[in-house]
Amino acid sequence: ASSSVASLNTHFIEVETQKQCFQQLVHQTTGLCWEKCMDKPGPKLDRRWEACFENCVERFIDLSQFILNRLEQTQKSKPVFSESFSG
Repeated sequence: ASSSVASLNTHFIEVETQKQCFQQLVHQTTGLCWEKCMDKPGPKLDRRWEACFENCVERFIDLSQFILNRLEQTQKSKPVFSESFSG
């Protein structure tokens, strides 16, 4: 029983670490898009800034989808703890 609790705790820590890494990526990408696109902020967005932000966000979405798919594959490849496991 204690090994199943340890396994669950380890899994929880892994998931939370992955979430934290993803949140850091969101923060970094937001900062990068701002720096890249908003060279001279004005009272409103012009078409060039709008196109830049749109492209930056689309690339971020592509990257996010890639990361989520990769995390999914990683989770599926890990063996699932079984109650009948005797070890």
